[in-house]
Amino acid sequence: ESLSPKSPEILKYNPVHKKLPILLHNGKPVVESLVIVEYIDETWTSGSSILPADPLGKSNARFWAKFIDDKLMPAIMNVRRYQGEEQVKAIDEVVELFKLLENELKGKKFFGGDTIGLVDITGNFIALWLGIHQEMMGIQLVSKEKLPILCKWIDEYLNSSIIKQSLPSRDELSAALLSYHKSL
Repeated sequence: ESLSPKSPEILKYNPVHKKLPILLHNGKPVVESLVIVEYIDETWTSGSSILPADPLGKSNARFWAKFIDDKLMPAIMNVRRYQGEEQVKAIDEVVELFKLLENELKGKKFFGGDTIGLVDITGNFIALWLGIHQEMMGIQLVSKEKLPILCKWIDEYLNSSIIKQSLPSRDELSAALLSYHKSL
């Protein structure tokens, strides 16, 4: 899909935000990552749900997924955007946000407990993309010394059979990310 200039399909199917992702199902658009993931979970119910059954568990999962999307992701982008002292401050902010996330993981294999759930899926960029970003920028945001629980989650997530069979290799991700950065 062409993002610059935006294709007519993006503008047609997501006229409000004019961006990806867009899921077309039966000719109808579903937009925004978290909304799409929940839509898929509710539409195709043959497997186990990515949300807990109880309302409190669901609300907590939605809270942490939104935290990742609305707080953590922009903070990580600021690390890439800034230089010098501003970047140091941005790194400190990201580490503090990671500590909050790590605290939520205490005593659990995944955010959803023993199985991958909504928060894990939302946080997949931490496991998949963050290492590549760190290498490209020459900085380290996540280490086993600073964030051991989060690092254990990354290992569990990446070594999960469902993740291994579903996602591209690190080399493919690196090439895509490098191509994206060159286009900016």
